Amino acid sequence: MTTTTPARDAPSGAPAACGSGAGLTTYYNGACPVCRTEINHYRRIDARLGLGLGWHDVSAGGDALAAHDIDGETATRRLYAIDDSGRLHAGVDAFAEVWRRLPRYRWLAWMVTRPGVRSISVMVYEGLLAPALVRWNRWRRRR
Repeated sequence: MTTTTPARDAPSGAPAACGSGAGLTTYYNGACPVCRTEINHYRRIDARLGLGLGWHDVSAGGDALAAHDIDGETATRRLYAIDDSGRLHAGVDAFAEVWRRLPRYRWLAWMVTRPGVRSISVMVYEGLLAPALVRWNRWRRRR
């Protein structure tokens, strides 16, 4: 399920919701090779253009999203982002927030947020892609 919800105040000692002037911190599963490769691509664009986006690997431990009632295991199941207003975005909405801030990806953010297209995007991501990556990563860990 994709959500955009207002943030609650983080507990003392928790990472800040946003770590950048660009107003978005993305929470991703760095233990997933597919996820890591895609996010590293975006991070290189961010670094090259000096956008100042925040990036947090939830697989590194801790409960970075605990203030949003998202535990570490749940956080590894999909992409999350927190914008400069403190709103939490999940799944397709989180990707759209990242893409809105990357010059050559803005068209993609626009496309996936169109009525009809967004519904299909959510069904594909939440019903197919994210669960398949979760299963594949569990299988990889057991090997």
